[in-house]
Amino acid sequence: MKIIAGLGNPGEKYKYTRHNAGFMALDHHVKKQGLDWEYNKKFEADIAKQGDVIYIKPKTFMNESGKSLNALMSYYKLLPKKLGFIKEKDLDLSDTLIVIHDDLDIELGKCKESIDSRSAGHNGVNSIINHLKTKNFKRLRIGIMGDKPKQMPTINYVLQKFRDEELLIINSVISEIKI
Repeated sequence: MKIIAGLGNPGEKYKYTRHNAGFMALDHHVKKQGLDWEYNKKFEADIAKQGDVIYIKPKTFMNESGKSLNALMSYYKLLPKKLGFIKEKDLDLSDTLIVIHDDLDIELGKCKESIDSRSAGHNGVNSIINHLKTKNFKRLRIGIMGDKPKQMPTINYVLQKFRDEELLIINSVISEIKI
């Protein structure tokens, strides 16, 4: 079984914001596959399934993304029962979990893959690492760094909607992602 998660914040207010690049990428992929999202209360997430692949968009807000993933992966017995006793380096989810998210350290229009790396200050990724007790999973990091004013706080920048020209670039990158 493979879990593919897109990170973002729920609600219309956050639609098309930089921080929702993961949601946008997963929405594109799920639509392309002809699948529909269904809300699952148990996982606090929108879920779509295709064979042994489960797509998940946590509806817990970015900073609590790990809560939904832990619930889903525990339900499908993809995590050890006594997760609290596992050492971070011992749990390898790199063949099971792909997390797609925005990355402020990557130039707009670029996408990078990483495995077994730290959160680099991304609170959604940090939540997943804390809830799953490992950083050993695959990440697709979508670059959102554009013309950020130096004095603008990071949180304000990532919660800003993409400008029209940026949205064209992001949509182009998203359409190229192979999951």
